[in-house]
Amino acid sequence: MIVTFRSQAAGDVIMFGDVAKRLMEVMGKESSEKGIVTVEQLPDAIARLKAAITEDKASNAGVGEKEQPEVEAAPGGQRPYVSLAVRAVPLVELLEYSLKEKTPVVWGV
Repeated sequence: MIVTFRSQAAGDVIMFGDVAKRLMEVMGKESSEKGIVTVEQLPDAIARLKAAITEDKASNAGVGEKEQPEVEAAPGGQRPYVSLAVRAVPLVELLEYSLKEKTPVVWGV
């Protein structure tokens, strides 16, 4: 499954469903097929994602490139490993643009 986060403030952010659900939960949103981050919720969602990025970077700080996993489990198999910090950045940027333009971010619509 693919999830597309949309806002009138910037281009779409497309993610694998399992990754999107994890980031929805980090933002404090219920992982669902359709949803919205309202303008009022954007600052908290941004702060939560940035905190998760910081935590992910800190937990991987002492891990060398050779110790990083090459693959990660994915629905139906495996895919190349990508850290939460890397996966979350495009969504944070979309949320920040949306906050600046005072427009919500939606998915599944």
